[in-house]
Amino acid sequence: MKKIVTLTLVGYLLYALAVTFYIWVGADTSLPDELVGTKADPTTFLSNKELILSEEYSKIRNTIYFLTLPVEWVFYFLLLVLGGARAIQAWAEKVTRHKTLQTGIYLFWLTLFSTVIHFPLSYLRYSLSKDYGITVQSYSGWMRDQVVGFWEGILIMWIVVLVLYILIRKFPKWWWAISWGCFIPFVFLMMYIQPVVIDPLYNDFTELQDKELEEKILDLASESDIPADRVYEVNMAQKTNSINAYVTGVGGNSRIVLWDTLLTRLQDGEILFIMAHEMGHYVMNHIVIGITGYIVFSFFAFYLIHRMAGKIIASYGQRMKIHSLSQLASLPLLLLLVSLLLFLASPITNAVSRHQEHKADVYAIELTGDADSAIGAFQEITKSSLSEVNPPALVKFIRYTHPPMVDRIAYLERYVKKE
Repeated sequence: MKKIVTLTLVGYLLYALAVTFYIWVGADTSLPDELVGTKADPTTFLSNKELILSEEYSKIRNTIYFLTLPVEWVFYFLLLVLGGARAIQAWAEKVTRHKTLQTGIYLFWLTLFSTVIHFPLSYLRYSLSKDYGITVQSYSGWMRDQVVGFWEGILIMWIVVLVLYILIRKFPKWWWAISWGCFIPFVFLMMYIQPVVIDPLYNDFTELQDKELEEKILDLASESDIPADRVYEVNMAQKTNSINAYVTGVGGNSRIVLWDTLLTRLQDGEILFIMAHEMGHYVMNHIVIGITGYIVFSFFAFYLIHRMAGKIIASYGQRMKIHSLSQLASLPLLLLLVSLLLFLASPITNAVSRHQEHKADVYAIELTGDADSAIGAFQEITKSSLSEVNPPALVKFIRYTHPPMVDRIAYLERYVKKE
């Protein structure tokens, strides 16, 4: 057992050294020669200080991301092989005989241990963002969000895990298919309640105060045949200097949301381009396509997890002190497999997302016809978040759900030349 722990920690150390070397030394982030001096060149819209800060911040942030990535896997793996998963179950069974309460107790301790393990890196991300002027949220405010997220996660997972293990115990061969069937309405339920139940736990949402701007946005929505009758703004200025806008929810709870930071930092034309981009997602059914793809992927994921978990328990269950998938002690194994599958699928899902984001950019520029505002919006987004204009290939492959700014601005410049 000591050998397994040692090998795991040595493997993580070697991985950490490799990714750190890649990000700080090996990665090529230089701009293509044909783009030097264009509006996609950060030297044309960032000051020397902003350029230095952007490079430093991006490298540190990417390093922290890759260092954090396998921590969850290592935590679940060691919890299983060291018998911790079974020990938490045994303690929950001593406290109560009720399966529902046992599930809640198990989730509480599992989530608490995971939070403690992740907290140093989470705090490092917060501290880094604050040092570089991205985050302005106080430590007490940040901790409040962490606590709310902790209890929100436990409550949602309690319901999910309780239903899951009932199905595993009653339908050991087909639990995965039935769970998938239950998963579909759950996804839509979460999307429906997200804007009105979950999001307000973290921020205050109000109707857009600038009625002239709202009318312009709704006119754009009307041109795109989008049934929107109001626009919301959210008070993000007390937390961040970054800017953002998004469309959330489904059905009657769908919302167009603008960060108040965006309203103060962008001109109306730039805001309208961002809004047109979000409308492009709606018009081209990107949300529907995304949900459909997620549901199809989840079907195969449920099946693979069923097969892999069964084989792992059959081969190594005695070492982990787990004799059946129906035991709560198998939960870290299921969570580990889910996390690994999501990671393995992320390059594909990210590539699809980047394609959709590009199509939304195309739609927005064709709808507004204002390339200068579009370029200005992307340049200001880069400034506000110290984004890396041309990230390393591995970072783009693993992390980026949107095209890098160099690609987005370069496309807009080519669009202008075609006109």
